[in-house]
Amino acid sequence: MEILTILETLEELVEKSPSVPFSGKCLLDREEILEIIKEMRLKLPDDIKQAKWVKEERQRILLEAQREANNIMKDAENKIASLVDEHEITKKAYEQSNEIIAAAQKNAREVRLGAREYADGVLNKVEDILTEAAEVIRTNREELK
Repeated sequence: MEILTILETLEELVEKSPSVPFSGKCLLDREEILEIIKEMRLKLPDDIKQAKWVKEERQRILLEAQREANNIMKDAENKIASLVDEHEITKKAYEQSNEIIAAAQKNAREVRLGAREYADGVLNKVEDILTEAAEVIRTNREELK
């Protein structure tokens, strides 16, 4: 900033100026000091404008960074929610598949038991029929003797 250079010049002028003995004061060239002050007044608005621009630019960058951070957070939250939903869907699918398998196994057991009972019933009837036939054959053989 140019104003800092002007201030350094003013400071140098004060340090190099002759001092008044026993007072701690110094003699300064009025015209030179007034010229430096005039130069400061001319440069000050530019520096203030530049400082204001820097401040506004800083604020704009901070707001943009905050917006971007918020967007990143929202994206992350959406991704997490999606993954949780996907996990829940997968979990429910596994639960449903386990229920279907259990139901199928139960139905298979019932069908097996039903088939055994049916086969036992058919064999029992065949046995009864064969027993009757054997008895008829025995009776017929005895008649033949």
